[in-house]
Amino acid sequence: MHKMNAMTVDVEDYFQVAAFDGVISRKVWDDQAPRVATSTRRILALFKERGVKATFFTLGWVAERYPSLVREIVNDGHELASHGYDHQRATLMTPETFYNDVVKAKAILEDVSGVEVIGYRAPSFSIMECNEWAFSLLRKAGYQYSSSTYSINHDHYGTPDWPNEPYQLSNGLWEFPQSTVDVMGKRLPAGGGGFFRLQPYFISANLINRFHKQKQHPYIFYFHPWEIDRDQPRISGAPLKSKIRHYINLAKMFGKIEALASEFKWVSMRDAHQDYLICHEVEEDVDA
Repeated sequence: MHKMNAMTVDVEDYFQVAAFDGVISRKVWDDQAPRVATSTRRILALFKERGVKATFFTLGWVAERYPSLVREIVNDGHELASHGYDHQRATLMTPETFYNDVVKAKAILEDVSGVEVIGYRAPSFSIMECNEWAFSLLRKAGYQYSSSTYSINHDHYGTPDWPNEPYQLSNGLWEFPQSTVDVMGKRLPAGGGGFFRLQPYFISANLINRFHKQKQHPYIFYFHPWEIDRDQPRISGAPLKSKIRHYINLAKMFGKIEALASEFKWVSMRDAHQDYLICHEVEEDVDA
């Protein structure tokens, strides 16, 4: 397996993040000042300039309202994947509501884009011990892979006892966990997001290089369009911890993404993991 880097973007707006669930009801989302299209197009422009290919895990809710944005993602040669319909954490859904959500999101994305959607990422990496049933429903819904787990300890998510490398479930679905590294016997997060915003860039770059020294499977990085938007409206009423996490270093994030795009070569999830997915397709053909 070649050492590759998969760039991923979780396409959601600033008011849709899990940290603000208790403050901004989904009923008033359409009343908020939208910024996701502008920020995502800024990312697309950077990626085109630096030759980056990525996977955009996109909410069905966003695709419904910004179909031209979804088509731009595809026309620029990126992979379109599902982030569910309206950013509900899988841990808060019943099997029935989860299945309906992932089916709905996949249908919307495919109808808008005209391409097949094979990948899914649960909001907040919310497939855990309590809802492993989600994997079977993803396969039933027609997905070929998931990137919905993070094998670390975190106060909002995490499956520290689960694999931290790609694995295939008995139903054929592949799970590609978020990237981690081992440092002095401890497993540390190394896949972007808030950790990337918080720490100096050189630490993140070092973690990627360390990852490739330790692992043979592809590295996965993720971030969100709202993370490069320093001028987004401030949400009042949210817990202090949530606000600190959400707003810290927004002004520095775009420059750090620029550096990341320049220092490393990036491809989509589908391309980075094509050897796994080809094996999956062959096994399906044999079983058929």
